[in-house]
Amino acid sequence: MFYAKNVPGWERAARVIAGLSMVGAGLFYFPGSMLGYGVAASGVVALLTGFVGFCPMCAMVGRKL
Repeated sequence: MFYAKNVPGWERAARVIAGLSMVGAGLFYFPGSMLGYGVAASGVVALLTGFVGFCPMCAMVGRKL
């Protein structure tokens, strides 16, 4: 199923950078803890929305490009 992109290009780049930072910080600063894994998982979600260009939460509130 294809979704319409609802995240602009500049925000996609910001989400990729933030996602990489969150994954790195979660695994480096909190190694082996649930907090670290939670931060890393949030970073993975940010990375995915940045790469795909679709954010489900933005779609829920009706955000369009």
